[in-house]
Amino acid sequence: MRQAKAPAKGAVYERQALEYLTARGLTLVARNIRGRYGEIDLIMRDGDCLVFVEVRARNNQSRGGAIASLTPAKRHRLWKTAAGYLQQHPNSGPVRFDLIAMSSGAINWLTNILQQETLDAT
Repeated sequence: MRQAKAPAKGAVYERQALEYLTARGLTLVARNIRGRYGEIDLIMRDGDCLVFVEVRARNNQSRGGAIASLTPAKRHRLWKTAAGYLQQHPNSGPVRFDLIAMSSGAINWLTNILQQETLDAT
């Protein structure tokens, strides 16, 4: 895994998400980790749980906004990228996948967005 360089606009949203999550007690492990299947925006620790965070931002709500932009294909790539990270970092403890969705200045934090059975269907 290598660290990717986030685009300028994406970096702003990721920084806001990082500030939001650290204010709620999570600690940063890594940012913009790229793997074979994609990128993980933030990897955080919430107690003993390793949290893979996808940050999505949309100003236009016409197609469902930031939450809807996390398609099943993107969820599957996120899962596979995290699996690659965990192979390189064994014994990371329990894991969780969260989404920070930003729309019109509002931040929505959705926890535990990926379930194994959902991913098996994709």
